[in-house]
Formats: sequence, C-alpha cells, structure tokens
Amino acid sequence: MEDEFDEIEQRNGWQMAFMKIKITAGQYDYSIQDAKKAENRPRNRYRDVSPYDHTRVKLKRADNDYINACLVKSPEANRSYILTQGPLPSTSGHFWLMVWEQRSKAVVMLNNVIEKGTIKCAQYWPLGEENGGDDIITFEEEQIRIALLDEDVRSYYTLRTLQIEDMVSGNTRDIFHFHYTTWPDFGLPDSPAAFLNFLSAVRDSGSLSADVGPPVLHCSAGIGRSGMFCMVDACLVMVEKNQDMDNIEVQNILLEMRRYRMGLIQTPDQLRFTYLAIIAGAKTILKHGRLELPTCENNVGVSANSNNDSEPEAPPPPIPPKKSRSQEFRDKASKETVSPVNVKAEKPIVNTETDDIAKREHEIRKRKREEKRHSMEERLSKMRKKQHDSEIWKKQRSLLQYIGIGVVVVTGVFLLYKYYF
Repeated sequence: MEDEFDEIEQRNGWQMAFMKIKITAGQYDYSIQDAKKAENRPRNRYRDVSPYDHTRVKLKRADNDYINACLVKSPEANRSYILTQGPLPSTSGHFWLMVWEQRSKAVVMLNNVIEKGTIKCAQYWPLGEENGGDDIITFEEEQIRIALLDEDVRSYYTLRTLQIEDMVSGNTRDIFHFHYTTWPDFGLPDSPAAFLNFLSAVRDSGSLSADVGPPVLHCSAGIGRSGMFCMVDACLVMVEKNQDMDNIEVQNILLEMRRYRMGLIQTPDQLRFTYLAIIAGAKTILKHGRLELPTCENNVGVSANSNNDSEPEAPPPPIPPKKSRSQEFRDKASKETVSPVNVKAEKPIVNTETDDIAKREHEIRKRKREEKRHSMEERLSKMRKKQHDSEIWKKQRSLLQYIGIGVVVVTGVFLLYKYYF
C-alpha cells in the first residue's frame, strides 16, 4: 500500500486515481426509485445524493418508511455502518427513530451545523441549558425524546452522552454523540494523527462492535467525510486481522463500499488523506498489535499537506478532557525542564498538592454530572406522568362524550314518544 501511495504521489496522480474510481462506480446500475418518489423528495437534502433501493434503511414504525440512509457493509472487516445525510428539520425525528430501531450505540457527526455561512445540518440534538438551549427535545410524531446528560468539549471534537427514550414503550437507552468540530466540508482533518485520535475514541467506546447496532455516521451529504471514516476504520480492522498492510487494496475496497452508497469519498484530496491515515494507523497497529497510540499531547504525525518524503510517525492518543489550571501549570513546568524526546523515558512528576486539587476537581465534576443526571431523570419522570395523566383525561373525555351523546339520544327518543303517544 505504501508503494502504491508513493507511486501515485510521485506522478501527481491523485486526480486520475479518483476519476478512475468515479468512472468505475458510475457503471453500477442500482435503482434509486424510492428516493425519487414525489412524497420522498422533500426528505432528501441533495437532489444528486440518493440511497440505493437495495441498501436503504427502512423505518419500521412510520407510515412512510423512507429515510436517506444506507447500510454499508465491509464483510472482510466484519463491520457495518449506517451512512446518512445531515438531518433536515423535517427529518430529525426520522433520524432518531432510526437510531432507536437500529439499536445504534453511537452517532458520529463529522460536520458542523453551519459551514461557510451555509446550513449543512439541522440542530437535531438538545444544546443544553448551559448553551442557551433545552436539555430535552421531544419528537411527538415519532414518539421519541432525546435528553442531554453530559457534554465533554475537547480541542477538536465534542463527546456528548444522550438519552434516547421510546415514548411508546417507555424504554430508554444512553448513546454517545461523537462530534468532530474541526473538519471542513470537502476538506481534511488537521492531520492523520488527529483523525486517528478521534477514530480511536469511537472504537474505545465499543460503538463499532458487532454485538451492538451499526453506528450512524453523517456529515452533510453522508458520502464524503462519512465515507473516509468507514474506509479508514474498515481497512485498519483488516490490518489488525492479517497483521499486514501490503495486501490492503484501498481503491478496490472503496469500490465495494460504493455498491452500498453512492459517491463515498468526494475529492482526490480526500482519497489521498484516506491513504495517509490508513498507513499511519497500520504502522502503529503492526508495532503494538492494535491501534494503540503512544502517550503524547501534541498531534504529531503525517500532515495532510506534506510530501511523503519521511516515514510517518505514530499518531498520539485521543486528546484528554480539558485540564484544571493546576494540571496545566504542572505540564508546562514539566515541558520546560524535559525535552519532548525524553518525556516518555522520564518518570512522572509527583506533586501531592496538585494531585489532590485535580482529584477534588474531578470529584466535583463527577458529583455535578450525577446531580444533573438525577435532575434530568426527575424531569423526564414528571413529563412521563404528565403525558400519562393527559392520556387518561383524553380517554375519560371521550367516554363522557359518548355518555353525553347517549343521554341526548335517549332524551330525544323519550320526547318524541311523549309527543306522538
């Protein structure tokens, strides 16, 4: 795979390689009739991005089962992904109904709501009161309720914990919402290392495992950035399985994935970056036996815009949560006295006072999260009780209406009888 990358790089052949994939996949003759039906057209964000009839995900509990989403499989990697467009305001309820029905453990969002002044996706999850929004969103038609339980903002992605409730059964489930916040439309992440950190975090959550429902991946159209994510993950699973990257045929794997959803990977630069990320990830897998990232705070690795003149370094681990001031001070002091090359070899600095402060801050954050979760559960319980009381009142009102109609009919019959007899 590295030789293939070098060969394409040296002849500046990424445009040609991408066009070859596009032309080959353009010969696939798969039907998209359901997407073109008049009642389904308003559910598509883009007119030229439609799900194939044979791979589209179908909503089970809906009058219209259509949603612009495809089940993409990689049998060799034993992976399945649901790739979909960024939800529209009118399809956000359908989106969450799909997440519930497919038993997905995570939603992976690779775009921002607004990019370059254009709306790319609806605000389909609760912003939270701390961000000037609500902690709970209810989709009445689909009978789905979403609650924000926790939000962890990191340097280039945000991890949210959401609770999804099926209002029909009353059952709930916690899911992860991985939001990559620094990946531009038709563009690239800052580096393969940054992307691999994000992928590693998703993997470590167990959201890509075969024993849970397929993760729901989306960008704006659900083909470019989303295609890159599942391509890199699937190829690295194959590297882990075979402990070899020389036999990974990236372009053939991409062509196979395009049989499930059209247009995966949208530009030559995205194709090049996919190679870089697979190579960087494969090297650390072959060194450690898995996608194990060495301890390092900075995003070292191959730049997305670099030449491949030097061997790419192993990527760092997922960026940790925001540190306390005491921890940042200690890290700064450590960097000033120890060169980055020798950091791994040095023993960690032990500072009892700052450790105690960090521990207390961790306990405070943990307690606040628990209090927020408890408060959220109380609010949800009150909402469920209110809904239950409302349903009982509707039934009682209907019964009273029937009784009233019965009384009127009986009275009318009695008066008629008196009048004529």
